[in-house]
Amino acid sequence: MPATSTEPDNVVFQDQKPALMESRAELLAGLQMDQKRVNPKYFYDERGSELFEQITQQQEYYPTRTEMAILAEYATEIAEHCGDDCVMIEPGSGNSEKVRLLLDSVQPAAYVPVDISAEFLYESAVRLGREFPWLNIHAICADFSEQWQDRTKLPDGRRIVFYPGSTIGNMEPQAAQIFLSDLRQWIGSDGGILIGVDLHKSETVLNAAYNDASGVTAEFNLNILSSVNELLDGDFSEDAFSHHAFYNTKLKRIEMHLVSKESQTVKLNGSKIEFDKGETLHTENSYKYSLQDFSALSDAAGLVLEKSWLDKNELFSVHYLTVA
Repeated sequence: MPATSTEPDNVVFQDQKPALMESRAELLAGLQMDQKRVNPKYFYDERGSELFEQITQQQEYYPTRTEMAILAEYATEIAEHCGDDCVMIEPGSGNSEKVRLLLDSVQPAAYVPVDISAEFLYESAVRLGREFPWLNIHAICADFSEQWQDRTKLPDGRRIVFYPGSTIGNMEPQAAQIFLSDLRQWIGSDGGILIGVDLHKSETVLNAAYNDASGVTAEFNLNILSSVNELLDGDFSEDAFSHHAFYNTKLKRIEMHLVSKESQTVKLNGSKIEFDKGETLHTENSYKYSLQDFSALSDAAGLVLEKSWLDKNELFSVHYLTVA
């Protein structure tokens, strides 16, 4: 757990990180499937979080800069929807970069960043607290897909969930609908959801975004093996795998895989995982939505799409949802 001696007075840090045994069981179960997979949340150890920040700065990777431009341009309108003195909750907050674009306009009573990477979350919360000394920050290290709220007393106020980055695209559509339904429970009858959604577009643009020329996305993808090694006392070698990302047009999703360069056996916490040459480890999906598809998904989750904001090239979208 991070040291707390240097916390600003406006920052509270609470560590609810999942037990190591829970993470190990989840990882092993995924690696023992016919199509081996790892939940993309395991990308975000400290090194992975740093690499993702670098990805967002690559020329080919449009989502972050496009979404940030939308948030900056429409911050005043967004604030009108959020209302006065709300409690803004950001699951998977990372470095809290995007919320900075809204804070002066929204002026929330409290900001609740939730992230699985304890050190990264703590450092980000402290930095944000110093930049915005008027803002009450209640940082929670937790897996936001679990029932972390049952163990947390949140500040009082109308709840707004801020979920940027099109992270909802990492979920299968059925799981995304369930997640939105869960958010509906979080916000109560009077809250709202401010969510970023990447849009369906040219295959060329999408493939380039996940295969940047500098190789940062490849390094990020391979780094998940180090994260698995750390959690499972494993011996994955990054040199034994290669990055592979492509747009699956039929399913409207980017798929990221790691391809085994050779037949090999990986040892993990007393277990052995066999890879054939060319076999893949599926590390991430990133679904892309049309506006109609996302509206239908929201409706199915019991939510109303009140307002949408897009960039002029219609690459990305930000939506405000309320309870139906």
